[in-house]
Amino acid sequence: MVVSVLEEMRIRSLGVIDDAVVELSPGFTAVTGETGAGKTMVVTSLGLLLGGRADPALVRMGAKAAVVEGRLAVDARSAVAARAEEAGAELDDGTLLVSRTLSAEGRSRAHLGGRSVPVGLLGELADDLVAVHGQTDQQGLLRPVRQRQALDRYAGDAVSVPLATYTGAYRRLRAVATELAELTTRARERAQEADLLRFGLDEIAAVEPQPGEDADLAAEASRLGHAEALASAATAAHAALAGDPEDPEGIDAATLVAGAHRALESVRSHDPALAGLTDRIAEIGILLRDVAGELAGYASDLDADPRRLAAVEERRAALTHLTRKYGEDITEVLTWAERSAARLGELDGDDDRITELTAERDTLRAELGDLAQTLSDARTEAAKRFAEAVTEELASLAMPHARVSFAIRQNEIAGSDVSLGIEVGGRAVTYGPHGADDVELLLAPHPGAQPRPVAKGASGGELSRVMLAVEVVFAGSDPVPTYLFDEVDAGVGGKAAVEVGRRLARLARTAQVVVVTHLPQVAAFADRHLVVEKTHDGAVTRSGVRAMEGEARVRELSRMLAGQEDSELARAHAEELLEAARGGS
Repeated sequence: MVVSVLEEMRIRSLGVIDDAVVELSPGFTAVTGETGAGKTMVVTSLGLLLGGRADPALVRMGAKAAVVEGRLAVDARSAVAARAEEAGAELDDGTLLVSRTLSAEGRSRAHLGGRSVPVGLLGELADDLVAVHGQTDQQGLLRPVRQRQALDRYAGDAVSVPLATYTGAYRRLRAVATELAELTTRARERAQEADLLRFGLDEIAAVEPQPGEDADLAAEASRLGHAEALASAATAAHAALAGDPEDPEGIDAATLVAGAHRALESVRSHDPALAGLTDRIAEIGILLRDVAGELAGYASDLDADPRRLAAVEERRAALTHLTRKYGEDITEVLTWAERSAARLGELDGDDDRITELTAERDTLRAELGDLAQTLSDARTEAAKRFAEAVTEELASLAMPHARVSFAIRQNEIAGSDVSLGIEVGGRAVTYGPHGADDVELLLAPHPGAQPRPVAKGASGGELSRVMLAVEVVFAGSDPVPTYLFDEVDAGVGGKAAVEVGRRLARLARTAQVVVVTHLPQVAAFADRHLVVEKTHDGAVTRSGVRAMEGEARVRELSRMLAGQEDSELARAHAEELLEAARGGS
């Protein structure tokens, strides 16, 4: 008998449960009750403990918060223990304490080994602790997508390794195909854009503008256009400063300043303040002579050539044509030309890029075809083993003649759509992110029957047994020590129910098994029988969990069989079930 991983759960203020302790058997624990709400709370509690979604509506009416605590037996050398210790949790003699608190306002907190941890960490540990198989999973397995996922997981590395490579190549192919489609479908727009860019670059290259040239030419045009006025003004200013040779009697500024300097120079020694003023007047004289000389040179050098003015205006017109189209000034025009040249290089390189992408696309499609074949071969091999194991399980579930198989097919492409697929086994087939295979679970319930999809080829009871067989086989391939089955025996009764209980009891020899069930035939095989009981005081409904032993267990099985705890026939049947379970499990 294995050591129980999940030893105990304590539930407070969750749904209809006020305060309950759920002690679980190291082997097979059955959870029963008159109605499903209380049993659901047990399953919900385990889900919260393992990082499941927290809904504040689960908190009992009038309570501030719901709390679920669990005690787990964990091997100190396991990955779970290592991850818990990495998060700061402490193990107490191989026991790990886990708790989840859910407030009525919706806040959720998690604790692990006495330390507050993210709720997501509980979900990480759950993958290595408990496998939950419920009615939702059962219905999900009716879908081909889930069947393919189950088969891939069962196959292990034989599928997961090439599938990882295939997924990477598939994503790259999607990216290549998207870029290639954009380049080819926008060829006309790109050609038009390239022509416009070339035209603009040719216009700019023909003018050959220089940085700042427009400002320089504007200044020169203004000077040339007013040359006569500028020369006259400069000559008049020169005469005012240095004198006019044609008017010897005229008084100029330089002569006046020189006279002022002479008047002060003779007495400057008598007062330092006056000496300072004398020096400043001397400086003014020097500045006047310098400015007068520059005015004379300016007037003589001023060019009033109308041909040069015409050339400047013509050049300015060419530059203005560019600034109207490509920028506010020549600096912006040159910036536009630089960006446009780079963009034109990209557009001119699109043809080369299309060639490269086309070659890469073809290479990736060929690679995907090879990988898809590898995946198909691995799935086919795993499907044979999986189907044989499920068929063997069905023999233990009162379906000795049923046969389970997998249909693994590819959808072939014909006609002009061949380019949309990949080549697998010499045929062009459709493909997706998980390969080219369509996987479907088939059932032949009796000899001579044609295999049909399990959702269509099985009755309600047969479907439950098939799904349970799949779950048991699938669970056998999972390295987790605890399995929770939530009413996967729905639709099963009579002898088949006995076989279901017997099979779960066998599974419990190597793992901890917790089953929420409404079948006495299943509950009778449990090592520990828990009952969720409801009480109602007229105002509030409460539930609790109680272990059934001895006479109490016989009474509970009698109630499940006949609805009457004290029925002699039901009690006899219950005792017979327990005896058969003890002797035949």
